Amino acid sequence: MLFTVIGYVFMGCEIKFKFQSLVAGLLVGPIAALIVIIGNVGVILGLFPAHVVWTVYTLVKTDRFDGPLKVALLFALPALFGIWLGLSIAGSVLVGVGYGFFSPWISTFEAFRHGNESKKFFHCIVDGTLGTIKDSCTVVRDFADICYHSYPLYLKELRESPSSNEVQPLRFIHVPGCIIVGLMGLIVEIPIYTAIAILKSPYMLFKGWQRLIHDLISREGPFLETACIPIAGLTILMWPLIVVGSIILAVFSSFFIGLYGSIVVYQERSFQRGLKYVIAMVAEFDEYTNDWLYLREGSILPKPRYRKKKVSHSSELSVGGHHPRQGQVGSIFTEAPAILMPALSSSRSVREQIQEVKMVQVWGSMMRSCEMRGKELLDANAIAPSDLYDWLKAKNGNEAPIVGIGLPCYSLLQTFLHSIKVGSDGLLLIDNLEITHLNRPHDILLDWFFQPLMVLKEQIKVIELGEGETRFLEKVVLLGSNTQRMKGWGNGCFAPQDALRMAQIEGISRRMVGIARSVSKFPTYRRKFRHVVKALIIYSITKEESIKSVSNSVAKEGSTRSMSMRSVASVEEV
Repeated sequence: MLFTVIGYVFMGCEIKFKFQSLVAGLLVGPIAALIVIIGNVGVILGLFPAHVVWTVYTLVKTDRFDGPLKVALLFALPALFGIWLGLSIAGSVLVGVGYGFFSPWISTFEAFRHGNESKKFFHCIVDGTLGTIKDSCTVVRDFADICYHSYPLYLKELRESPSSNEVQPLRFIHVPGCIIVGLMGLIVEIPIYTAIAILKSPYMLFKGWQRLIHDLISREGPFLETACIPIAGLTILMWPLIVVGSIILAVFSSFFIGLYGSIVVYQERSFQRGLKYVIAMVAEFDEYTNDWLYLREGSILPKPRYRKKKVSHSSELSVGGHHPRQGQVGSIFTEAPAILMPALSSSRSVREQIQEVKMVQVWGSMMRSCEMRGKELLDANAIAPSDLYDWLKAKNGNEAPIVGIGLPCYSLLQTFLHSIKVGSDGLLLIDNLEITHLNRPHDILLDWFFQPLMVLKEQIKVIELGEGETRFLEKVVLLGSNTQRMKGWGNGCFAPQDALRMAQIEGISRRMVGIARSVSKFPTYRRKFRHVVKALIIYSITKEESIKSVSNSVAKEGSTRSMSMRSVASVEEV
């Protein structure tokens, strides 16, 4: 009976293929899981001493924090590092097991989209095997980039950022309050969040099955497209694991929400309001889960007010370094971090999702644009092969800014200029891929950058740069403050004589540099950009070899011609 139901859900796919998918998952899953777990845990433990040294050194050297705040953070560092070790290792184990075992299953289910019976059999055996192992190595590499490249960059920016008078100092009397409230937050939030998540998990289980079966019968959501029914059917079978994952995510979120109580004490300058925050967050979580599961509105638990006044949330996130306004102290976040749980609302159809631009398309277009612009700059002698080698040898992009920061900025500027020229409402990327507010990927990372990019594009459009000013802006974003290199690249630019015009161009270049530095901290970006740099090196080597071969052929032709001329002269003499 069970096989009959499964066969119906998966549109008549043979049981033997599913058995092969299961065998592939059981064989490849442990290998991929071990790669992720051993690799990530090795990175965590191997870099842990360096992380401690870097963090303490940055905390001592930075001018952004006053003495009492530094003391409070130093006391909190052992607990924070302990939480980092526990959560990161546990998360690595969960990610390794989940990715290692479920990725081969999903990949082999894709084989049923092939019409030929032999292709189904072949793809059920091949899909999700070697690709899963390679992707698990990629996961480890990206995580290592975060720990070894991105984290030191954040710390370096914190050390080098100037002190701000807008950051209110912390008095020593609030240091014990921050520590006590942080500990109380952990003691209260973790067990209560766990209890609420476990008590409501049965309702979540049956509510999710009800929604998925309703979509299956009415052919809505993920069941609208026939090709995606196998994956949607797998979701029905695996929904209990998703429920367990939601419980784990709720427990993980409770760590950060509990620790956020210390920040509330610092912002409000009140131990009492910190305690109110700890109590209110329990009611917030209960109310959140009630709304999410379509239960009764609100919560029966007490929800005291822990803010003196409601602080308005900023609609835009400055990626070039956020400086809070008066009343927004110390952080861009004014409330507790969000709780990570899946949604039970009706899914959009696959046809609607296909119409969106996917994040992988954005990454691919960005990298192809950087490669194309890099070749243009190599041909124009604006950048040299030595710049590319310097970036490969450098620990981060700041040590080789012309390639690490300048090249992405130059590519982004060309995207802005081309989008403005054709009158696009959004950003027109390479291969005529246009991103607008309607079709942009609903990705949290892109949410941080899309609106600032659109604002920056409109600023460039409004000031109406001339041809010479555009060339000057290209030189500034590529070469920065390297005056010697700027003089060496003659691209037909001229510096504006108007001080206001110069300030506008410099402001645009600073914002673009801030965006490029923020994007460069993402691990997938560094891995993909490394491929671009290597491709540019190969292009420069090929170009040099072609130039040498042409020069050698010209030299040989010249020597042959001179020898023939001498022969003709000798014959005439005879």
